Amino acid sequence: MTASPPANRLTGAEAFVRMLELHGVEIIFGLCGDTSLPFYDALYRIGGNIKHVLTRDERSASYMADVYARVSGKVGVCEGPSGGGATYILPGVVEANESSIALLSITTDIGTGSRGRYALTELDQKALFAPLTKWNEVIGASGDVPRMLRRAFREMTTGKPGAVHLGLPFDVQKGEVDEKELYGDPALGVFPSYRSGAASDSVAAAAKALVEAERPLIICGGGPVIARAQTELESLAERLGAVVATTISGQGAILDTHPLALGVVGSNGGCAETRAVVDDADLILMVGCRAGSVTTERWRHPAPGKARILHLDADAGVIGANYPTEVAMLGDAKLTLAALDAAVAAILDGTSRSDARARDAVAEAKATKFARFREIAESTQTPIRPERVVREMQDLLPADAIVIADPGTPCPYLSAYYELSDARGRLISNRAHGALGYSLPAVLGAHKARPDQKCVAMMGDGSFGFNAGELETLVREDAPVTLIVMSNSVFGWIKAGQNSGFGQRFYSVDFNRTDHARVAEAFGVKAWTVREASELRPALKAAFEHGGPSLVDIHSQPLHEAAAPVTEWIA
Repeated sequence: MTASPPANRLTGAEAFVRMLELHGVEIIFGLCGDTSLPFYDALYRIGGNIKHVLTRDERSASYMADVYARVSGKVGVCEGPSGGGATYILPGVVEANESSIALLSITTDIGTGSRGRYALTELDQKALFAPLTKWNEVIGASGDVPRMLRRAFREMTTGKPGAVHLGLPFDVQKGEVDEKELYGDPALGVFPSYRSGAASDSVAAAAKALVEAERPLIICGGGPVIARAQTELESLAERLGAVVATTISGQGAILDTHPLALGVVGSNGGCAETRAVVDDADLILMVGCRAGSVTTERWRHPAPGKARILHLDADAGVIGANYPTEVAMLGDAKLTLAALDAAVAAILDGTSRSDARARDAVAEAKATKFARFREIAESTQTPIRPERVVREMQDLLPADAIVIADPGTPCPYLSAYYELSDARGRLISNRAHGALGYSLPAVLGAHKARPDQKCVAMMGDGSFGFNAGELETLVREDAPVTLIVMSNSVFGWIKAGQNSGFGQRFYSVDFNRTDHARVAEAFGVKAWTVREASELRPALKAAFEHGGPSLVDIHSQPLHEAAAPVTEWIA
């Protein structure tokens, strides 16, 4: 029997749990292992304020924690054991880090005295996580636990948020920590914390340039969503009479129903009409946007040198990386947009410029795009058109629904055509690395963050195969989430690329159709199979209204045969 430490001293594992509580952690997603035993025992004995969700795969745990953080604004926490657990958890860690999401990845480890002795599951965790995280450490001594946790939360949530990793060796979990060392800052449990705005001279220069522009355009990445800067963005856009476009990660920065909201631009979800508005701008303000290959259609729209570029970001590294930048503003999106709006207002003497030109441009582009969409969405052909699925979702889901889209078949359709009309609604996709298998586990993270809102995951059947084991987790948690599977027996994105760019030489992309409804039912999930368009609305309605986990398996048109809003293929 393990002896307890003195009354004023805790084990390293107990101190770790207490430090999580001091920073406001309420939930951990993870998977057990031999090296995790002291940590799990500490959670059992003293972690009463923290709920642990047992997942069936460490990758799933990291995806759940990622979306929990995105939706709640709190730090997401995932954990796994040494060896395979540390390697499996990596996809969600790098996705969160590249997306500026505050995520704490905990991996327990072999004892420090076993290093270099061929111990089971030994690997260099610090080296493994180094290129994938904002900050990363393997704790070397029990007494370092409080200091390392304080550093981890500070790194995750300040400046540009990101993912951090802490390795927790077995003996460090069992050693002693002085209880007097336990203190933390709850303000670091949410992100971004300790915000700082851009320098006043850069804000003044940007305001002058914006007022001088005749056709200003604002392109928002995920930055304003993370910073919760929607009010400030809308005020600035209305004052300037500026069109607002977004990346996929930036959806929600402005409601799609706003008359200045153009929607998603770029090669995934954009279209010829939205591209034309980008090309027409004489000045572009990029906000929390990396101006990457998808948003700019491989740096062609906007064309370098055609429009003046202003760039606001919390990460100095992305400013000027792809476009010559006239004014750089380094700071938090919410604070800096507020300052920019005030500076523009001062130049305009408190008035607002006419937004008739911008409204007309948006209205014309969207009218053409959605007319094309509605024509396909009304089709009764089989296999069922993805546009039809999006239309039914839009009609049936509450306005504040949270939809998680896998990056394959669902992403371009939802990003182009699913419109957010409520500030609490979200559309989330893993755009940093685009790994399949994200949405099925991630939807549970959304539900845990907002249990009062309907949460839906939409995926292709290729994605379903990555994490189908988490159906058991959804049932165990009795989560009233709905999974929509676009079933077409193909890794569709790749086949579409082979179709458009490689002479239709289809190679190793097709697989057998799975009866996803029967698989789901075997786990205890209520499920429907839809083969005809007439069956779609009743099945979706029943699934959305079901009180537990549900799944709708839709036999759908594959991407290589479709009119998907992906300009890279069209070109």
